[in-house]
Amino acid sequence: MDQELTLCALRPGEQGRVRLLRLTGPMRRRLRELGLIEGAQLCCLGRSPLGDPAAYSLYGAVLALRDRDSRRIVIERREG
Repeated sequence: MDQELTLCALRPGEQGRVRLLRLTGPMRRRLRELGLIEGAQLCCLGRSPLGDPAAYSLYGAVLALRDRDSRRIVIERREG
């Protein structure tokens, strides 16, 4: 059985597509309002010097997420 890939696994320059949000409550609502929905494509722009949080490009905006939240977002890696 394949292990699920989460958003925090993306390295700078890698792209992914959201498959599932495992967040609940206000955080889930806020991210969905920002466009982080199933099927959304994003790219990891970089990580802070200590590795957390990471910055992602989403529909032309930059979104910074902590690893504790990005671990709850299941993605599929995109090539190219």
